[in-house]
Amino acid sequence: MEKTFKNLEIYKVKKAESVQEFYENLSLNRPGLTIPSLDTLYDVGHFNVFTRGNCGSTGPVSYNRKDYYKISLVIGEGILFYPDQQIVVDGPALLLTNPDVPYHWQAGSEAQSGYFCLFTENFIRNRNETLRETLFSRIKDHPVIHLSDAQATVFSEIFKKMMAEMDGEYIHKFDLLRNYIHLLTHEAVKICPVNEASKPTNASARLASQFIDLLERQFPIDSTDRVVELKTAHDFAAKLSVHVNHLNHAVKEVTGKTTSDHISRRIANEAIALLRYTEWNISEIGYCLGFEYPANFNIFFKKQTQSTPKAFRKV
Repeated sequence: MEKTFKNLEIYKVKKAESVQEFYENLSLNRPGLTIPSLDTLYDVGHFNVFTRGNCGSTGPVSYNRKDYYKISLVIGEGILFYPDQQIVVDGPALLLTNPDVPYHWQAGSEAQSGYFCLFTENFIRNRNETLRETLFSRIKDHPVIHLSDAQATVFSEIFKKMMAEMDGEYIHKFDLLRNYIHLLTHEAVKICPVNEASKPTNASARLASQFIDLLERQFPIDSTDRVVELKTAHDFAAKLSVHVNHLNHAVKEVTGKTTSDHISRRIANEAIALLRYTEWNISEIGYCLGFEYPANFNIFFKKQTQSTPKAFRKV
């Protein structure tokens, strides 16, 4: 396999691939593919599952971030290009990728099979548990988990059940599919002990990790008496005792997104949860999330979700 990948060039793509772009790219190799409606992308989120086919590529390899999570059961040879490393796969493996890290899969053999599923953060998150606190986040430092044939069979059966549910008419099938995602991650955790997770390897990675942890500790908001305290990059920089420019540089270098992007996305996700799962009025929700005036909350929410809080709650 070394000869296959020896002369490849890597080009970083700054813009993250959206779910819409994923389907457009997939349809190039699968002409009969019907792109599903993405109307609920900003509300309940999106999930889908597919079989893997021949996915070899020619020419330079490009890799970028995605706006979704992806779990793949890979049967076939290849390399996962990851920041600062290339992980060789020469047998059955589970690939777990997330929106914060750019990557690219390069097939090394013509025979490629298996399955993969993709889902957005708001699909898997429930009211009291953010995705970073789920099992899936606990194995985020293990993008490739090598499998025995017996282990590959276990994961294959789960993916087959996912595909059967997607084709079925069960009214609560997406709740069941969320459980299958958790089952996949439980099986992955058993194979890959979390206490062996790799640690941040440089100062930027450590600072970015501290920022993310500090951001997440503010949520969920479980009472109207609680108000988000850290709302800007300057707030976080002061709390971490670093200059705001240093923090911004570290976060962008490691995740590909700005500090403000992370803060806005997390506040928007919490706003969605509060609108959906509580009976608090919109002014109370906005105030808890750091917006003194309802109009400012409305502007922020519409920018993030293309819907006003009032319209979102009515859906």
